[in-house]
Amino acid sequence: MGRMVDGDWHTDEEMVEHGENGEFERETTTFREWVGEDYPAESGRYHLYVSYACPWAHRTLLVRALKGLEDAVSVSVVDPVRYDQGWEFDADVPGSTPDHLFDSEYLREVYARADPDYSGRVTVPVLYDTEADTIVNNESEEIIRMLDGAFEEFATRDVDLYPEGYEDEVDRLAEEIYTPINNGVYRAGFADTQDAYEDAVADLFDALDHYDDVLADQRYLAGDALTLADVAMFTTLYRFDEVYHTHFKCNRREITDYDNLWPYLRELCQLPHVAETCHMDHVKNHYYRSHAQLNPKRIVPVGPDPDFYAPHGREDLPGGPPASLQQ
Repeated sequence: MGRMVDGDWHTDEEMVEHGENGEFERETTTFREWVGEDYPAESGRYHLYVSYACPWAHRTLLVRALKGLEDAVSVSVVDPVRYDQGWEFDADVPGSTPDHLFDSEYLREVYARADPDYSGRVTVPVLYDTEADTIVNNESEEIIRMLDGAFEEFATRDVDLYPEGYEDEVDRLAEEIYTPINNGVYRAGFADTQDAYEDAVADLFDALDHYDDVLADQRYLAGDALTLADVAMFTTLYRFDEVYHTHFKCNRREITDYDNLWPYLRELCQLPHVAETCHMDHVKNHYYRSHAQLNPKRIVPVGPDPDFYAPHGREDLPGGPPASLQQ
């Protein structure tokens, strides 16, 4: 991995930053402006830079697909494997694309175009404004809220992922699942001490156990409506058994061991338009081949290959997907 310092690329000796007790510390994203407030919402004006491997970028692809924003917001997909030069565009890799805007070789060139003096990590997702010629935002939580709200008039499917009456619950859930679950798998995998690792794993499985109980008698995290909270949970659960369980040593249980989280994950996988955003080949190649400090031989496991498309049996619970997503 590397980072930009005053617009120049530097390769780091350390893969990630750690706190005093060896705990993984995620760097704060930098571009934090909003479509609908700082920039006008227009169809065809904005472009997403994503990796199919990255759970944060996957969130944005999910919302774009569920709402039918494919024509309104275009996409470029990086090579799943990230080496010392950072995210790269390689159209010869199945599923990856060129940089459709600038034909860049590396994503860092897009960051430098937006800010020639940029200092920080080069991450996905990125929401780029082609009219203002700059990055609007590179924080996934904010991008998915923009896609669900500011771009509503361009959506071709009647899907509201932040519905009236659920806002406070969605906000609470997004905050409560972030540290122990979404970021928790990274806190475990990138911990620099045994204590930091064990603390992260304890928090992670306490939270997974809790939400398994929650989902015993309700269809989705916020109740009977599909929301952005489910989008945020989905991208972590989808990667869990194939990557986080082994690669990040989150191995107390697999998601397939859970009575309710596993059927819930299968139901979300089987929603229309979700499958096209799911590329497990990119996911596994990214984690097992990019993190040489964790997997020096870069060998990619062949399993466990969970069946995401087996019947989920959750139809009798209250609620369900929006009508435009019902098969």
